[in-house]
Amino acid sequence: MKTAKNKWNTREIKVGNVLIGGDNPVRIQSMTTSNTRDIEATIDQIVKLADQGCEIARVTVQGKKEALACEEIKNGLVKRGYTIPIVADIHFYPPAAMLVADFVDKVRVNPGNYIDKRAVFKQITYSDLDYAHEIEKIEEGFSPLVQKCKQRKIAMRIGTNHGSLSDRIMNRYGDTAFGMVESALEFANVCRKNDYHNFLFSMKASNPLVMIQAYRLLVAKMMELGWDYPLHLGVTEAGIGEDGRVKSAVGIGSLLLDGIGDTIRCSLTEDPWFEIDPCKRLAKLKNENNLPYPLEVGRKKHTSTRFNLHPDGSVFLKLNSGETFIEADNDQTPDVLVVDKLTDQVQIKDIPILSLSDLKNIAYVTEGVFEGTSDYILLELSGNKVEQARDFFYNLKERGINIPVILIGRYQCSEKDLVIRASAEIGSLLADGFGEGICIVGEYSQKLKVDLSFRILQAARMRSSKTEFIACPGCGRTLFDLQSVTQKIRSKTSHLPGVKIAIMGCIVNGPGEMADADFGYVGSRSNKIDLYVGKTCVEKNIDESIAVDKLIALIKSHGCWVSQPTIDLETEKGGAKKLPLAISTSHQD
Repeated sequence: MKTAKNKWNTREIKVGNVLIGGDNPVRIQSMTTSNTRDIEATIDQIVKLADQGCEIARVTVQGKKEALACEEIKNGLVKRGYTIPIVADIHFYPPAAMLVADFVDKVRVNPGNYIDKRAVFKQITYSDLDYAHEIEKIEEGFSPLVQKCKQRKIAMRIGTNHGSLSDRIMNRYGDTAFGMVESALEFANVCRKNDYHNFLFSMKASNPLVMIQAYRLLVAKMMELGWDYPLHLGVTEAGIGEDGRVKSAVGIGSLLLDGIGDTIRCSLTEDPWFEIDPCKRLAKLKNENNLPYPLEVGRKKHTSTRFNLHPDGSVFLKLNSGETFIEADNDQTPDVLVVDKLTDQVQIKDIPILSLSDLKNIAYVTEGVFEGTSDYILLELSGNKVEQARDFFYNLKERGINIPVILIGRYQCSEKDLVIRASAEIGSLLADGFGEGICIVGEYSQKLKVDLSFRILQAARMRSSKTEFIACPGCGRTLFDLQSVTQKIRSKTSHLPGVKIAIMGCIVNGPGEMADADFGYVGSRSNKIDLYVGKTCVEKNIDESIAVDKLIALIKSHGCWVSQPTIDLETEKGGAKKLPLAISTSHQD
């Protein structure tokens, strides 16, 4: 297996009384959703976050009034006996950053809009001289904040967002993970020129695969440069409910399991204290399964999908001993998965379990197919699932064996842990192109196992089985009731497989995130909504009372609407036509 022998280590930085990086545990963060100028409401949220286990709290600071409010927020927290560090979130307005740096423990800046103007997604030609001049403008405009943070000994996060890259970066590098890295490095170079090193990076995207790639590219670049700055991990606009947790776990968990990441946030469209529990479960998983950092960045899928499997990823259900297959009911809720079958294969018979070492005895290959055995392999994972599976796939690759593999994850944990663990472990493998399907095994309901399997496939950008919602978590900038509107939109549109709908509380990331969505619902003013198709705004300043209906009409006008379907419960109750070859990595007979 082509991996480094040791974990990639970062330097230690200080945020208030909290140390990040080095040998410190993964730190847990969240962000308030209150209006920062409402000092008591913001203090109340931070206190509740701290009581739930949040170690660092971020507040939005869009202007000088919010910056001044941070002083009172800090003082109010101290009076209540709380010393949790406070981070000021800055977009578009450097004067607010300069002012708030007097009161907070860390300043977050977005390289896409701190100096550059908001992207308008136009083709602009930059000569090398023009580009060099733009870099000089960044150094001139950003250096004062760097010097102030250095003087006050406070931290900084250089937080790149895929949804808010500048026109300058996108015209030079494209709307890519590589462009995200370059954007962050431009600001980091200014920090280093000023001999300021108490900073960390983030590379957030709503697409877990883009997010994973961006962080891996950044780590590879830092290794090349000899840098060791810590990383803040997150899938931005992950959404609500189990979908948001699965998407976050696929992105954050993939990196944590590789030893990448020093502090995390799950960006859920829920009250912020609900973000803490999945963060705790991810941090615990990382501590139990710390893999060496993989030197291969951006793997390619090397197995082909053939035979009776779904071309975009299969879901298998293995019945427990004495269990019969239970068909789901027809209740249509926002969380019902709309698929052509409840599952692709139901395994009723006990499958033979072979040890991984037996591979050498069965790998007789004729034109890429195991001779006389099966159309696919059921690979049961145990222990350190990711490491074992990587070993297995590299073994297949070295032997030139090109046969589909279904990943079996056997779990004995709570349902909440199952969501996080299966998404992080199996989801990370699928996201890297390892495997053609998933089968979750354990004493859980059939519906939970099947539904979770489909969610993981969708989060890994394989099989789209329902509408995908890119919904921001909300903050002090939010211009409408984000949670209730998100639920309303989901209840009306969750039956559109393959359609991506973005729901954004404000315009900070809104237009940029439209690049990964088909349709967008974005707050533009108080109770006013702009509607987007892709990155293009097609209707402005719609009254919120009619905006959801307008969104549905927009989707219908583009031919993306289907009637609420009835789930086809037809499936093979007799199991697979062929008994598949099953390989266990438990090394037990």
